Amino acid sequence: MMKTAFSFQRSALRFTYYLLLLTLLASCASPPPTARAFPTFILITQDPNASPTSTPFQPSGEINTPLATFTQAPPATATATLTQTPSPTLTFTPLPPPIASPLGTVGSVPPTSPPPVNSSRTNYILYSTLDFAGKTITTDQTIRYYNSTGVSLSEIVFSVQPNRYGNTFILNSISQDGAALTSSLDGQRMTVTLPQPLQAGSATTFALNFKLNIPQKSAEGVFGYDFNQINLVDWYPFIVPYQGGWVLHDPMPWGEHLVYDSSDIELNLKKDADVIIAAGATPDQNGEWTRYRMYGARTFAFSASDEFLVSESTTGNVIVRSYYFDGYKTGGDGILSLGTQAIETFSAQYAPYPHQTLAIVQSDLHDGMEYDGLVFLATDFYGQYTGGSRGNLATIGVHEIAHQWWYGLVGSDHAVEPWLDEALATYSERIFYENNYPANISWWWQFRVDYFDPGGYVDTSIYNGGSFRSYTNAVYLNGAHFLDDLRERMGYGNFSKFLKEYATRYSHGHATSADFFALMRETVNVDISDLLGKYFAGSY
Repeated sequence: MMKTAFSFQRSALRFTYYLLLLTLLASCASPPPTARAFPTFILITQDPNASPTSTPFQPSGEINTPLATFTQAPPATATATLTQTPSPTLTFTPLPPPIASPLGTVGSVPPTSPPPVNSSRTNYILYSTLDFAGKTITTDQTIRYYNSTGVSLSEIVFSVQPNRYGNTFILNSISQDGAALTSSLDGQRMTVTLPQPLQAGSATTFALNFKLNIPQKSAEGVFGYDFNQINLVDWYPFIVPYQGGWVLHDPMPWGEHLVYDSSDIELNLKKDADVIIAAGATPDQNGEWTRYRMYGARTFAFSASDEFLVSESTTGNVIVRSYYFDGYKTGGDGILSLGTQAIETFSAQYAPYPHQTLAIVQSDLHDGMEYDGLVFLATDFYGQYTGGSRGNLATIGVHEIAHQWWYGLVGSDHAVEPWLDEALATYSERIFYENNYPANISWWWQFRVDYFDPGGYVDTSIYNGGSFRSYTNAVYLNGAHFLDDLRERMGYGNFSKFLKEYATRYSHGHATSADFFALMRETVNVDISDLLGKYFAGSY
């Protein structure tokens, strides 16, 4: 992900410019433009590197400003332990993997055909009804969890990110194999104590019924509703990884704190006919339900709007769709072309693209954000785009698409070792340009990396970064310099071989810094002690 700390309130600016333009236009007796015209008018005139305005990594003039205002919302007050009752609308008969769709009231859709058998991967099935106008979504969720931790588990920990937003998450029931459970919900963390320990190698089924009162999206955030769009990301409870303990880190004003296991996910969605859904899976219409399936995904995110315009292309068996708004067709079509090229490039350089589709979605935020099969890009970037392969829409778009490999396919700890996905995604931009627009390589180094005078240890975590600027300078930008030096030291052919093996060996798993360097040394026996001393605080 790229996230800026510079935060202006889009709604306030839109209102201010609206008043100013109304005054000017009234004197000319001209009809006022639409609200959507204002961001276009403002953004086209901006040069992102000419003045301290919003850029992918914040203006250099604010390079060491610590941030304390980036949190999305105060977490909900800790609740008392809740005794839940089973959902009256969902029954589920545990089956050996793979599982079928839940039956009962919500089971008006015929049972799904089984996903590919993977006895160690958790399955999520959701039946959700989205009220776009009312800004709510209600869900019956079934989770088939396989205890592949190697130890007996007496409790299960869920991430519930919507509970960080006041009055958003309402849990109506939770049960295990048909029996009601007691749960404790505290901020983002929900803990359920199991009546009997779940032995290693065994499986169990959880059923939940919950409702979200979708909150208004913050200017810098992704989750929530805007004036024409609802973004649902990290929106359902999921079981966090267990690695000697449950991995659920505290959030920070910059960087990502969540870690995900790879899982198989099915979303069955009911919504109004005029609402268009952008998702990273192919829609399968089944009566009033639309079914989406993703295999080996970290999470399932989607965006909904009744104003989306859609452009589409294909590369091989992958469908690429660009979702944008009226007035931004140049950017919408441009990123569709660039995104298709990125899929082709990274599929050849790393591993085949891991999903059936890619959704590239315009949204009112300050940068970009990646999810499985879907990336969000800032409206600002679309407004700035005038064509070609240069600029924020191109570089950040390619960066977020690279995360389909470095985050989605190869998992890692985004809080403790963020360089493993962010530095690789940043350097992937360079690999994209050398394979498609080699004349732009020098421009890319200046525009995206060296403009910000990067420094700091590449293995900085989100907790010891000091500030947004110093964190991104170290992890993203100095990380790109490290990978470039490593490539030179290993040799281009060995580096390419290394990345392909890295993507294959840790596909749908978790990689660590130690894994990265062990495989590097396995690929080629070359001394990099000077590079480690220059770029890293830890020993590898």
